[in-house]
Amino acid sequence: MTRDNTRPALTNKNPYVLVVDDQPDLLDSLRMLLHSEGYRVDTATGGAIALTQLAVNDYDAVLLDLQMPDLSGHEVIKYVARSKPHIQTIVVSGETSFESVRTCMQEGAYDYVRKPYIPDEILTTLANALKARALRLQHATMEKALRESEQLHRYIVNNSPDLVYMLDDRGRFTFVNDTLIRLLQYDRQDLIGKHYSVLVHEEDMEAARFVFNERRTGDRSSRHVELRLRCRNPRHGVRHFDNHVLPIELHSTGVYQSDASLEPGRKFSGTHGVAKDITLRKKTEKLINYQAYHDLLTNLPNRALFNDRLHQALAHVRRNNGSLAVMFLDLDRFKTINDSLGHAMGDQLLQSVTSRLKRCLREEDTLSRFGGDEFTLLLPNIQHRDDASAIATKVMDQLSKPFVISGHEMHVSASIGIALYPEAGDSMEVLCKKADIAMYYVKANGKSGFKFFNEEMNNEFTSRVTLERDLRKALEENQFHVFFQPKVDSANGSVVGLECLIRWQHPTRGLVLPGEFIPLAEETNLIVPLGAWAFEATCAEIARWNSQGITPVVVSVNVSARQLEQADFANFVLNTLDKYQVPAKQVELEITENAIINNRKGVINKLTRLSRKGVRIAIDDFGTGYCSLAYLQQFPIHTLKIDRSFINDIRDDKSDACIVNAIISLAQGLKLHLVAEGVETRHQLDYLKRLGCTEVQGHSFSAALSAEHTLDMLSDITPRFEAHLH
Repeated sequence: MTRDNTRPALTNKNPYVLVVDDQPDLLDSLRMLLHSEGYRVDTATGGAIALTQLAVNDYDAVLLDLQMPDLSGHEVIKYVARSKPHIQTIVVSGETSFESVRTCMQEGAYDYVRKPYIPDEILTTLANALKARALRLQHATMEKALRESEQLHRYIVNNSPDLVYMLDDRGRFTFVNDTLIRLLQYDRQDLIGKHYSVLVHEEDMEAARFVFNERRTGDRSSRHVELRLRCRNPRHGVRHFDNHVLPIELHSTGVYQSDASLEPGRKFSGTHGVAKDITLRKKTEKLINYQAYHDLLTNLPNRALFNDRLHQALAHVRRNNGSLAVMFLDLDRFKTINDSLGHAMGDQLLQSVTSRLKRCLREEDTLSRFGGDEFTLLLPNIQHRDDASAIATKVMDQLSKPFVISGHEMHVSASIGIALYPEAGDSMEVLCKKADIAMYYVKANGKSGFKFFNEEMNNEFTSRVTLERDLRKALEENQFHVFFQPKVDSANGSVVGLECLIRWQHPTRGLVLPGEFIPLAEETNLIVPLGAWAFEATCAEIARWNSQGITPVVVSVNVSARQLEQADFANFVLNTLDKYQVPAKQVELEITENAIINNRKGVINKLTRLSRKGVRIAIDDFGTGYCSLAYLQQFPIHTLKIDRSFINDIRDDKSDACIVNAIISLAQGLKLHLVAEGVETRHQLDYLKRLGCTEVQGHSFSAALSAEHTLDMLSDITPRFEAHLH
């Protein structure tokens, strides 16, 4: 067998080869030879082992001996040809008969190398086999791509929502797709060979003649020419089409023909193109124009129309030295209603609100909806500041009355910011911005009211924007730290638990306490990633304590209502515990009463799942929310935390502590664990101990400790805190 001694380059990086031979010396020599040439090599000492390796590995080639004691090489060749046809098989055998070679080739082998082998010969043969394999795979890939491309184009043409057509040089149809039948109710045989004029409306025939006689190609061809086509059934009327006529250059289809007997050049033989049904577009053009300037839900002017009217009003008051007011109005508690009762109910509420707001306006005023639950009012002609106050007061009065929608009674209020021209600004952009700032000032200071813009608000707004920006950056740069406040046994001061508290180490402001940034995180929804970070950081610390053999304590982590709303909240908690190998019984989730009111069923399901895995659930600030006894029985609660405001009421006069008495009795009756937070005086501690509250928390025992100080504290054999009470 003659071969070219010039060895081809490897067709892929580090080809994977299986060498099969029952002679260990030969097996080792082949493996070393192939390794030296950059091949990845596996070896097998028999046919049976080879079949096992072929079943689990994706080899590029097999070097195979024929005569082996357990399973012959012929069986291996047949297996490869049948189950792994992409693998190239090269026989390396001492059998030299022509019959043996022919049999191997018929069974599927690529080539045959006789023993004893010549290294260059076997390397050249293997490289040729791999090259042939690559060409075969490339060819198969190209064939598959061509088949898929043909199927795709056929599918696109036959199922296109547009009409695809071809005309001959006399304007007669030579091809139409099925869309024509669906749109115009014609049969294909009714049109093939017929002139296009059978479809075109008589009033559009002149335009059609220009389009279909068009001989130019490429960018100069006619596009977006609007025509009307007649339906076969007159009852269906006329349909509007946007035609894209694209005469094509010479192809094998013969659309252009060349003939030596004709004068030099190409003969025009037809036109093809696409027609898009634009009937719906015609019907909706008026609606689209309306939508450009109106909100469809409330039919109020939208932002664009409001800005246009404000621009005109400003021009008028400048000429006449007048005054105007811009109001920004945002509904309070609308999101709660929308989330709890659904968007359909929320939409009806917005429509009812719109109806009431209209009652407050004068004929020349403009009420618009900017989006969501935000409205704007333009008062283009006011004499005094009191005029704007009067209208804002009327708005508040109108919204104070309950809304009854589909049997549900709803209560909403509004936060209104007002900017006056020229005091607050003299341009449209400035007035809108100042009214928006005033509205946010109202929302940040209790909601339900109205305020006129002043410069102090601007400073506060700028500070708030800066803080929000820094908060987002802090999450990205991991500027937060977890601190832990001990919970102690009221009898002996021993540490029985910890509460995780988050601190922000601001790069320029220093340590920022939660009271300053948590409300902003809640408002901007950053509380979700922040809460997730706090839980994961807590689990990491617990894992560190456990790894050092510290006696386990239960660590509580605060969870916001926004976190509970996340569909994957339970999965996140369980996956994080698993990630850090923290036992579920070492973690307690503290949630507020209000957090469990919304989406009660969904919250119950999540908390029940976590409780069954061993995670403890605590109600934080108990008694300050809206939780009922029925809710406590439905939720998988383990712990009640008495809010510090009630602890403050424990004075010498025991009657002041009646709420604490009731909470302790309730917890004991429901067999719930009890924690009192904010214990600061000896009288409070003694009072709680006497009523059976065994676990307390407060700065008089210990402030929140950093993670490192917490580790030092827990490392003590029996960590205790003396109460520094007054």
